[in-house]
Order: sequence, then structure tokens, then C-alpha cells
Amino acid sequence: MIRHLVLFKLNDGVERDDPRVVKGFEAFQALEGKIDEIRFWELGWNISDRPIAYDFAINSGFEDAEALRRYVEHPEHQAGVGLWKEFATWVIADYAY
Repeated sequence: MIRHLVLFKLNDGVERDDPRVVKGFEAFQALEGKIDEIRFWELGWNISDRPIAYDFAINSGFEDAEALRRYVEHPEHQAGVGLWKEFATWVIADYAY
């Protein structure tokens, strides 16, 4: 199995209730069930007030690297990425477990 962990940082001045953020959250929330390759899916807003914390996280699992590649290239995923590019940056880690 491959874990795909993504941590998002909202751009300066962007808040969670910004309509773009709400739309981006809803787009990623809806991916489970739309993309067959997803084996595990959870997402959520950070609850820590530590200055090094990111704002939002997606923790997902895939059968293998090929399934992860298909997910990354899937049009629904790419649509969500396009939304998030407008108001956030992110880092990822992909690892076997």
C-alpha cells in the first residue's frame, strides 16, 4: 500500500470561510467514491495553533504506485488541484506502508 499525505498552507490573507476555499474543500471531500483507486481517505482542518502547523491535510491510501499515479492524473483530482492553486501551497509525502 502507498500512503499519500498532503499538507496545505493557505496563502496570506486567505481564511477557511473564503468561498474559494469552501469550494476547494468540497471538491476534495467528494473524491472518495468518485475515484476507484482510493482505498483510504480522510481529510481535515488543522486544530493546532503552533506556528509551524499547516492548515489542512489529506491522508489517503492506494494499492500501489500505479494506482496513485492514476489518482493523481484523474480529472476530478486535477479539478480540485486547480482550485487549490488559487489560494494555497502544499507539500506531499508518498511512502509504502
